[in-house]
Amino acid sequence: MKLHNLKPAKGATDSEKRIGRGEGSGRGGTSTRGHKGAQSRSGYSRKIGFEGGQMPLQRRLPKFGFNNMNRVEYKAINVSTLQALYEKSGLTEISVESLIDSGLISKNDRVKILGNGTLSVKLAVSAHAFSKAAIAAIEAQQGTATKL
Repeated sequence: MKLHNLKPAKGATDSEKRIGRGEGSGRGGTSTRGHKGAQSRSGYSRKIGFEGGQMPLQRRLPKFGFNNMNRVEYKAINVSTLQALYEKSGLTEISVESLIDSGLISKNDRVKILGNGTLSVKLAVSAHAFSKAAIAAIEAQQGTATKL
């Protein structure tokens, strides 16, 4: 077997449809585009959502709701996650940087500590926000919750 002997497997390739090359080819005349109408013209491209002149779905449905531009998104971290982080790495001071280093949040996230789970060690936690239950759980172990 040499490079000049190589061929695709039988039936693996189809010949290209040669459109608009005379009536004898079977694909002359209208060149498989049918008669008249926008789709038969050159340069035609259907708009996204176009339904043949019927009112498109995005215009049939009503507009509703709004996006509050002042909303502050927090990444939720539970007290149980802090406990697991302590057990894994032995950190007693947990800050936003240590959460980034452990891969729990990304560098642009704002963090809110939530009170789900149990805490059995004294931790000094600093975050952007805390729930009341989280503050209670941290201070029950003589830890500190510092708001940034």
